Formats: sequence, C-alpha cells, structure tokens
Amino acid sequence: MIAARESAELAEQIIADTAHKQHIIPGTLTLHAERGSSMRSKPVAALLVDLDISKTHSRPHISDDNPYSEAQFKTLKYRPDFPARFGSIEDARAHCQVFFRWYNTVHRHSGIGLMTPHTVHHGYADQLTEQRGVTLMTAFADHPQRFKGLAPKPPAVPTAAWINPPKKETETPEIIIRSLNSSPCVSMSLTCSVPIRRAPGGLFISSEAIHCSLIQLMKAGGS
Repeated sequence: MIAARESAELAEQIIADTAHKQHIIPGTLTLHAERGSSMRSKPVAALLVDLDISKTHSRPHISDDNPYSEAQFKTLKYRPDFPARFGSIEDARAHCQVFFRWYNTVHRHSGIGLMTPHTVHHGYADQLTEQRGVTLMTAFADHPQRFKGLAPKPPAVPTAAWINPPKKETETPEIIIRSLNSSPCVSMSLTCSVPIRRAPGGLFISSEAIHCSLIQLMKAGGS
C-alpha cells in the first residue's frame, strides 16, 4: 500500500485485508512492526486481539531492528529502474506494482535457499529442492572435475527465520579431575561444571572456561 501519509486506519485496513486474503489461522501469526504511532494505536491493537494475532515492536532507538523490511527497501532502491523521484503518487504505485510482482515471483533470495517468496509461501520449496538436486547430480556425473570430486547439493531452505533469535541452549557437563598427592595410594576427586553451547557440528566447550575451572579446582584441592 502506498498512501500520502501514515495513519492508524490504513494500518488497520491493510492488516485486516492481508489476514483475510492469506487465510491466516487465529493464533498462528506474530506481527513485527516499528514503534510508530499507527502500529501502536488502539484501533490496530483491538484488531489484532480480534484476529488473535500476536505483536512485537522494534526495540527503542534501534532503526535496523526489522532487517527484512530494511533489506526489501534496499532491493527496491538499488534496482536499475528506480527513479530519482516519482512524478506523482500514481507513478509510485505503478512502479511498485511491477516491483513487488518481480520481488515475489522472480527474484531469488539467498536467505531462503535461493527460492522466490512465492515458492516458499505456497509450499513448493521441497519439490524445487528435489529437482535442483537431480540437476546437480546429473551435472556432477557428466563433469565431476568441475566440482573437485565433491557431489554438489542444493541450498537448504531454513526451517525458521529470526529477527531476534532466542538464546542458545546450554548444558553443564561434569568434569572430573584426579590429582595424586605424595602417597601413591591416595587420590582425590574433584568435580566442577563448565558451561557449553551447542554448535552446528555438535557441542563446544570454550578453552577459557576449562582453564578457569582448572584453576578453581587446584585452589579447592589445595594445590
């Protein structure tokens, strides 16, 4: 929607129309928006309650807290056919109708496995990924030297996209250190917990955490 000015009524209209058009099931959508007066207005808040749509807002004084909108604006403004200025609001609307059709159905986005938004939104991503895999394996069979002997794989479509991702899960494994004193028959066992985090390849323990824990154990054991 392109309008002469922002207003709560227009925000309410576009949200209601989009929810109806896309058949949004109540309780399944979270709407993230900037902290402008329109998106924080009572009409919009009441509409979201009626539609059972959750809402979040950008953090105060952080202008780039909605990176998807920022990326879309950059793509729009860096297109070769984007004019220095529009002659009228009608010109702007005509330009954006063409742009958004291209953006949603032609332009391939790196953040969603080089798919178009239309492909992912309508559930065609798995089918297209399978087709890409067949094409790549055919190319690999014909010319393996081009791939240095490694079979290529199509880019995966992410299962989730986050604006502010939740903190990674941590676990506290137990490290047991045995230190021998002067008597060869006597040993001492000490335990401590070292925080670890999950990494793509498995679990990761920082060397700094282990070093600090060893120092603590040495002090506790009287070494």
